[in-house]
Amino acid sequence: MLGDLTAPVGTTLDRFIAQKQEQFPYATGELSQLLRDIALASKIINREINRAGLAGIEGASGTENVQGEAQQKLDVVADVRFTRALSKGGETCGIVSEECDHIIETGNKHAKYIVTIDPLDGSSNIDVNVLVGTIFSIYRRRSPIGSSPTEADMLQEGTEQVAAGYVLYGSSTMLVYSTGYGVNGFTYEPSLGEYFLSHPKMKMKEDGKIFSINEGAYNTFPEGVKAYLKHCKDQEYSGRYIGSLVGDFHRNLLKGGIYIYPATEKYEQGKLRLLYECNALAFLAEQAGGVATDGYQRILNVKPTSLHQRTPFFVGSKKMVEKAMELLKEPQEEVKA
Repeated sequence: MLGDLTAPVGTTLDRFIAQKQEQFPYATGELSQLLRDIALASKIINREINRAGLAGIEGASGTENVQGEAQQKLDVVADVRFTRALSKGGETCGIVSEECDHIIETGNKHAKYIVTIDPLDGSSNIDVNVLVGTIFSIYRRRSPIGSSPTEADMLQEGTEQVAAGYVLYGSSTMLVYSTGYGVNGFTYEPSLGEYFLSHPKMKMKEDGKIFSINEGAYNTFPEGVKAYLKHCKDQEYSGRYIGSLVGDFHRNLLKGGIYIYPATEKYEQGKLRLLYECNALAFLAEQAGGVATDGYQRILNVKPTSLHQRTPFFVGSKKMVEKAMELLKEPQEEVKA
């Protein structure tokens, strides 16, 4: 009985970050502090989500973001919390947020890093108590230290990420991230206020049996995507779609599967944003052994041209993504045959 009471509680996020600092000889603790700032903000958001119904912060705020999408009250709260934490932490000179049409300057002109972030992915699910998340990418700035951040700092290819991750607010809250040395997941223990390593060295199965896509837009999908869906159904794969990118990605990371948001008639360039959604998850997928493409090329090689650039997105188990790409490249008449 005493053994249960004195058993180790595990490795905290702070301790894990400190142990891995030697992987970054060019850094002197700034990246570690930046990850801690993100973790701190996520704890605050976790609290706000858990009491949303009681605090009256469910539902729409009555405003729209730069994409013309209705902002939820918690979108605004999350954006403020992360911007404040990253600014006060001192390690970020500039931020690109889904909720803001321009670069957010933090005033930390001597900081080495910039962050791109979707503060609250899937926020419309809050009202129905379905999981949501935060997605982030970290890059080294290109502009001179001491100057204001520029658009060139923000418009870097995904291959230039030094770290990326997401926070999942669900039945338990998890922070999953990578600094280019594999993917590790941490679960939040609210009574201690700490994240503990719960999913070390996460790996995505090479193949899977889950496909995640909004089939409500089926009639507007490219023929190759329709052909891939037929293939999935012929194989009796399971269709699972939460409507929260982080939630669908996390499930497929653990169990094997593919997530697809293709180009459609309504969203000819795709709907998801390259800088603060797709690049981060593509980085994690590749670090875990998966694949991420726009259907034709590697997501991490796509050159951004605007802060809120959209892209089609295919991410998940290697064999499933490769099969989807194979069918997309087939002549249309052959697909229909």
